[in-house]
Amino acid sequence: MDKTVERQVIDILARQAMLDPNQVTLAMSPAELGLDSLALVETIFAIEEAFDISVPFNANDPDAGGFDLSSVGAIIRNVRTLIAAKA
Repeated sequence: MDKTVERQVIDILARQAMLDPNQVTLAMSPAELGLDSLALVETIFAIEEAFDISVPFNANDPDAGGFDLSSVGAIIRNVRTLIAAKA
């Protein structure tokens, strides 16, 4: 499941950024992917739907929710944590 979560999150981010998933690295930030605030919100919704989780994210204050959006790798770690907490 670990690689599946990583692949799915990368696929979602790539789709929102209109990139090939192979262009997305774990170190890239949403800004480096070209995701603006609207695309970031759409990405969060897509992640919630794909994994049936609730992401603590406030579009008005992205740093307030405690969901680390600093890099692709951080997003994947946070998604894994939310999946584990739900189980």
